[in-house]
Amino acid sequence: MKEYTLNRLIRIATALTLERDIDRLLFRILKEAIDYTGCDGGTVYLKEGEALRHCYMITRSRGLKAKAGDGGIDLPPVPLTRGHICACAAMDHVKINIPDVYLNEQYDFSGSRRYDRLNDYRTVSMLAVPMEVLPDDTGNGDVIGVLQLINAMDENGEIVAFPEACERIVFALASLAAVSLRSNRLARSIYDILNSFVRVMVGAIDTRSSYNANHTKSMVRYAENFLTWMESADIPQDKKIPVSEREPFLMSIWLHDIGKLVIPLSVMDKATKLGRLETDVRHRLEIADIMERLRAAEDPAQKSEAEEKRRQYREAAELIFHANVTGILEEETIEQLNRCAKIRCLTSDGTAVPLLTEEELDAITVPRGTLTEKERRVMETHVVQTARMLSEMKFAGTFAQVPAWADAHHELLDGSGYPDGKTGAAIPREVRLMTILDIYDALTAEDRPYKPPMPPEEAFAILTEMADEGKIDAELLTLFRESNAWTRKTE
Repeated sequence: MKEYTLNRLIRIATALTLERDIDRLLFRILKEAIDYTGCDGGTVYLKEGEALRHCYMITRSRGLKAKAGDGGIDLPPVPLTRGHICACAAMDHVKINIPDVYLNEQYDFSGSRRYDRLNDYRTVSMLAVPMEVLPDDTGNGDVIGVLQLINAMDENGEIVAFPEACERIVFALASLAAVSLRSNRLARSIYDILNSFVRVMVGAIDTRSSYNANHTKSMVRYAENFLTWMESADIPQDKKIPVSEREPFLMSIWLHDIGKLVIPLSVMDKATKLGRLETDVRHRLEIADIMERLRAAEDPAQKSEAEEKRRQYREAAELIFHANVTGILEEETIEQLNRCAKIRCLTSDGTAVPLLTEEELDAITVPRGTLTEKERRVMETHVVQTARMLSEMKFAGTFAQVPAWADAHHELLDGSGYPDGKTGAAIPREVRLMTILDIYDALTAEDRPYKPPMPPEEAFAILTEMADEGKIDAELLTLFRESNAWTRKTE
């Protein structure tokens, strides 16, 4: 049995408090207990419902170091009944120290004997300690699990009973583990609640605009694939996003478009250039055509002029409504639309008006996409709205940067992005990656109402051009392309 100083216990307590990986925490506590007592092995269990689940098992004399789920431990959960020593320790909230399980008549060791027969092993001494915290009014604590050690050994390698002196240290280790485990579970619970809230918000966006929710889900999928690829990729560590930032980064992606909840659907889901204005244009053309037919019927001398007007209306309609659903307009088409706008149309009261109003002309001549400059400015406010909404939430610890990452995904390295026109070093790596994911999915999305999906090779050509112009991170773009994280299931 090793000597344990207060400083060593403090170092272990600190390490366990900082450990966020439950598997590593459990292995650490089991190994510390085995090393301290000098025993042959042990098992750490976690309480789940009315049973104890095997998590880690070590038997040094057999070279066994097994973890549940890795193919090393294929044992059923231990029910909380009197037939198992670890269950008794959990149910009775007591340390159980048995010098020789074959000679003990107080507890049922049939399970241990059966294990010995199957594995040609001899369990002699055993120490089972509950991992529990915060005693209640009855003096009992909340049992998180059980730490069970077998076959203590002296300096000659002979199996001996576990000294009573070691019980306090093992109990202290078990208690430290329980506190750390409960803190981890609480943190995970809070994270799960936050995740649930985020999914509710994305669901709300989905209700308003299904394509945008698909966009967010696609970005999360790309990010998860890319971060997993990065972990094993042969690239320098300083080029990777730390594992500790994985969940905060994914959270920022889930939240990056939450500001769109307050963007008018007439802007966010605008599928055509004219949008709601299309009905007015069609109605004006229909009335004008009817008025020309009436003019020709009432005065045969004006029939030829009326027919010419009707031809102009038909050609104008064909041009306007084709442009209405065309993603990118040529300069020549825009000039033709400007000429069409000036064609005079008769209204039902005989007044002559231009074919297109200024608002309609502004909409139909948008060179790329469907949004006018005014509508685009409204759309761009979603990042400001995202920042405002997230500022009402408290993000701390490793999640402290989530709002800043989420609301900066439209910033570009050359300062041409928005809302703040940040440049270079002011844009962190996480935001640079999110920008690439955002643009890639916007280009290749199959469910956008205003454009067909772009093939991946064309999307990467555009992204590469942006990288060459110094707008996005060329190194991250290369890694993203190499990772194949962007590959859809059907590709």
